[in-house]
Amino acid sequence: MTAMRTENSNETRLREDICRFGRSLFERGLTPGSSGNISVRLDRGGWLVTPTNASLGFLDPAKLSRLDDQGRLVSGDAPTKEVPLHNALYDTRGSARAIVHLHSTHSVALSMLPEIDPRAALPPMTAYYLMKCGATALVPYYRPGDPAVADAIKGLAGKYSSVLLANHGPVVAGDTLEAAVFATEELEETAKLYLLLRGMNPRYLSPEQVTDLVKVFGVALPEHGHGH
Repeated sequence: MTAMRTENSNETRLREDICRFGRSLFERGLTPGSSGNISVRLDRGGWLVTPTNASLGFLDPAKLSRLDDQGRLVSGDAPTKEVPLHNALYDTRGSARAIVHLHSTHSVALSMLPEIDPRAALPPMTAYYLMKCGATALVPYYRPGDPAVADAIKGLAGKYSSVLLANHGPVVAGDTLEAAVFATEELEETAKLYLLLRGMNPRYLSPEQVTDLVKVFGVALPEHGHGH
């Protein structure tokens, strides 16, 4: 009985956290209108996800979509059409406990530039970008909700916690909701830095500095993660 009560209180807290972080992201203009979605895995199986056509700034904890392990709706409002996207990242990245997908302006702009390396959308610009995001993959454009985007995510084989969907926006996984939100924000700010400095020949972190961060902070970079 106590274990069940604890699970219920944990789910209640997660529901409130999704709404709190969603409002924060929305109020700072990081995902406009009803764009963006957030999901969190539950300890006892299944996951919570924000509903379709819901603004992240005005979420109701009681109306969040509760899905089972197969992604079927158990309770709450109808889920976001991006469920296959979240599912694919959870399936391939075992450490992922939460996923944030936004339509944040600078990340979307970055995804549209011709020079972007699909294996490392951003060069190693700052220590915190590497520590929170690792390397960021870029996958081609797919219509929102297209099941093919799930195949593209699965093709990354769980090597990336941060992914840019071309002409669409970032998808970032974390081992907690807070970690996923903070990494998404770091990705957006780094994309903004890249756009501000584009064409100015800025100094990026050297291979030696990247290696030092990997060693000291345990940063996980996919092979060829930062070949700039």
